[in-house]
Amino acid sequence: MIGGCECAQSASRSGGRWHREWPFSGFAINLLLRLGFATAAPHFQCESNLVAATPLRFNRTMRIHRAIAGSFVVLCLSLPAATAQPDALKAPHRADRILVMPKVDQDTGELNRLHARGGSKVLKSFPGIRGLQVIQLPTGESVAGALARYEQSGLVEFAEPDYEIHAAATFPNDLYFTNGTLWALNNTGQSGGTPDADIDAPEAWDIRTSASNIVVAVLDTGIRATHEDLAANMWTNVLDGSHGWNAIATNNSSGDDQGHGTLVAGVLGAVGNNGKGVAGVAWQVQIMSGKCLDGSGNGSDSTLIDCIEYARTNGAHIINASLDSAGYSAAVSNAIVACRNAGILFVASAGNNGADIDIIPRYPSCYDIDNIVSVAASTRTDALWSSSNYGATNVDLAAPGAQMCSTFFINDTFYLNSTSLAGTSMAAPYVAGTLALMKAKFPTEAHQQIIARLLAATDPLPSLAGKCVTGGRLNLRKALSPDIRLTPLAASPFQFSVAAGPCRQCVIETSTNLLNWTAVATNTTSTNGTFLFTNNLVAPAQFFRAAAAP
Repeated sequence: MIGGCECAQSASRSGGRWHREWPFSGFAINLLLRLGFATAAPHFQCESNLVAATPLRFNRTMRIHRAIAGSFVVLCLSLPAATAQPDALKAPHRADRILVMPKVDQDTGELNRLHARGGSKVLKSFPGIRGLQVIQLPTGESVAGALARYEQSGLVEFAEPDYEIHAAATFPNDLYFTNGTLWALNNTGQSGGTPDADIDAPEAWDIRTSASNIVVAVLDTGIRATHEDLAANMWTNVLDGSHGWNAIATNNSSGDDQGHGTLVAGVLGAVGNNGKGVAGVAWQVQIMSGKCLDGSGNGSDSTLIDCIEYARTNGAHIINASLDSAGYSAAVSNAIVACRNAGILFVASAGNNGADIDIIPRYPSCYDIDNIVSVAASTRTDALWSSSNYGATNVDLAAPGAQMCSTFFINDTFYLNSTSLAGTSMAAPYVAGTLALMKAKFPTEAHQQIIARLLAATDPLPSLAGKCVTGGRLNLRKALSPDIRLTPLAASPFQFSVAAGPCRQCVIETSTNLLNWTAVATNTTSTNGTFLFTNNLVAPAQFFRAAAAP
């Protein structure tokens, strides 16, 4: 029941995933009022806080939401341990390492003896991921042989290859410096764009610009921490003074030797309103650097896991992973589950193959874990970027990702702005920066609630219909906007107040049967966030609702 009205729900299973189908798709209504004129005093009935014409699907197995009167009751299913997948050797992987997870309560001595007999070496173990181990293979042993040896021992939950991972961005041939125009933040139609094909950043910044208490880990090629537009927003480890971890060199020097990570960092968190270069989605935020990709933009699952664990154990609230791989890894899946259990949001780029990843999966986007947000790339005309991956089930939303401009690693004052700079790697940090501002604004909400709020706030687009879960593009303003609340004040004439945050345009609609709705007024809230509505219509019974104006 939602405020006295039971909302129909149906669960279905498609492609191995459970879905909860909702008749609503947004935070459009917080309170629906029913007025019975036959009674001496008005009768108010709270009906629902969500409404839309099309259903919204939440596609992660554990992502089941129920919205009740402006808040959420989150139903979370238990998480079984992830296991290795068949056809493990088909995807590209390292020839010198594998990943193994010891069985629970297994005698470590037996496993150590197995390592020794085969000439293997434990490079690193992760106690927080059920003892997961990175194994260095001896010279001459094949990955297939090693996997068979460990699996047949009966001592491990799984053994799998150390799959290769790669940066998911398309880099330009010619690099040049310019301050540029950040159309993704505010698109007025410049350079052939479509007006308002953006994330409504200026409107959102009226609500909030700072996420200074939120730590976002960028798992990438590293970050140039001394860049003029990033230095003030770099997270610092109080124990050693570093800004993160380098899993390639296994030290705390996490600078950028390729450029990709510095680009990503600038999109989500370049210092805003400082008169320099670009503005990130969050003007103030703490950016942690996790270098899991080398100077060629390549890494492996073990380097990714190392940085995920560093982020988890050092206080990250959000992880941005602008990278992807063809190989399903139970080890990476378990690392993300550990983040999920710590309430950490995990943003993943969908990849740049121009493919349907519901059919040809890419990871980590396709792991079925409810803290993952998978992001496609859109253009300045609100089209799906031509090389962006998509998927009605495995991609959640799109964000701007073509013709980008951001901070770059060449020196402390260099910015890269090019019509060729594009990729889902650039789209993901728009979402990560948005989530940082949301975490700062809604600090008590769990990761499921934050993600539900994010996905309900997208702008639906014909170009994205059937291409992602929401069929929409990121909208920062809507994601940060408070729920609309209606409060009855008087019975004759019937009057109520609308509270929706300052300077927000809302539409009042009425109905006599809860099926057919008619707009009767449009108004904008004052600087204190409210306006009054007085009903002058006469009818036996009426229902009222308020929705954010398109």
